[in-house]
Amino acid sequence: MASNPIADIFRIRDLRERVLFTLAMLAIYRLGATIPIPGININALRLYFMTQAGSGVSVTDYLDFFAGGAFSRFSIFMLGIMPYISMSIIMQLLLLVFPSLKKISEEEGGRKKIQNYTRYGTVGVALIQSFAVTVYADSIPDAITISRGLYTFVSILSVTSGTLFLMWVGEQINQRGIGNGISLLIFAGIVARMPNAFWILIQSVRSGDLNPVFLLAVLGMFVGVVALVVYEQRGQRKIPVHYAKRVVGRRMYGAQNTYVPFKINPSGVIPVIFASSILTFPLQVAQGFGPEVRWLQRVAFWMRPDGNLYLFIYTVLIVFFAYFYTQVTLNPIEISKNIRENGGSIPGIRSEKMEEYFTRVLNRIILPGAIFLAFIAVIPSLVQRWFNFPMEVAFLMGGTSLLIMVGVDLDLMSQIEGHLRMHHHEGLTKRGRIKSRRSL
Repeated sequence: MASNPIADIFRIRDLRERVLFTLAMLAIYRLGATIPIPGININALRLYFMTQAGSGVSVTDYLDFFAGGAFSRFSIFMLGIMPYISMSIIMQLLLLVFPSLKKISEEEGGRKKIQNYTRYGTVGVALIQSFAVTVYADSIPDAITISRGLYTFVSILSVTSGTLFLMWVGEQINQRGIGNGISLLIFAGIVARMPNAFWILIQSVRSGDLNPVFLLAVLGMFVGVVALVVYEQRGQRKIPVHYAKRVVGRRMYGAQNTYVPFKINPSGVIPVIFASSILTFPLQVAQGFGPEVRWLQRVAFWMRPDGNLYLFIYTVLIVFFAYFYTQVTLNPIEISKNIRENGGSIPGIRSEKMEEYFTRVLNRIILPGAIFLAFIAVIPSLVQRWFNFPMEVAFLMGGTSLLIMVGVDLDLMSQIEGHLRMHHHEGLTKRGRIKSRRSL
């Protein structure tokens, strides 16, 4: 009798505890997303955003989507985990710019020091963004129910503490749960928006605002894009490596043929998340201070998520981070050094040309992968323009949301399958293995 993989998950004590702990942490996150900042008038917020609805894709809609609805509620988790991601990008760039910082990261305990620097920097980024939130709230009629000075203090303290708590939750999921904690928090925020998005879709069809034929066409395109994303993330370029016979101590190891696997998209969804995070920071500042500063109003208008300038910069950033992150994680010099030290060689490639060969292969792989990511990322805007789709549904049909949902799901299933096979159970699939993609 074939075993049930879902039941097997809860039969294994260690895996069961990890899954339940992860679910508990995600439940706490979603609960916190509904708790407003002290001193905020919820009814005034609801009335304000109702009057703003139907005016196109605003910066608030974009920020609210990544926060799982927490931004429009002005909850303690309204910034989500984005300040941490922004600081992680800044730290990666600093490692390339400052050799002394790079040297620290390579020392014993260096990664822990860099992680601590990232945490401290997250506090600074969260303070700036939370202050912008206080200014933005002051521009909403009757939104603040306490004195302006007291609200500024309470808001900055609450929102910054909420971001730091989510950072801690992500780290706890990494240690005691299953899956990548930071990616799962973003995943949970996106999934939480799905019921409301589909309800809006149904209402649009009933009211006649959306043609059912267009709906079927977009749903078919959505299924095709999901299949393409899965297929592209599992694609690999295998570079053969031959190892000669060698003697280690008194033992002789025979010749071995293996390969170095390079994914078609080595960086996974990270370029899209990085590009979104980089654009989110100035957008949030412009949204917060825009009512007070005229030139920031123009910045917020030109950089609106459905604008041509935003889409162009977004695409360029995706391609840039695809190259940047791949060079950080897949260093051709280090790969070649490891192969040579173990007596390996690539057929038809001279030993001193190995770095050049790996660099050429990676450059040829990264460009089409980055273009594919950029195409998927701009799908929501194109769908909304061509088919007059509701914004909430268009964001779910592609872009960052689709890439994150597929990527995190593959990574999570891969880790669960690894635990099942380690305890001599069948995996989640009857044939083959689930190949994960790189997460945050």
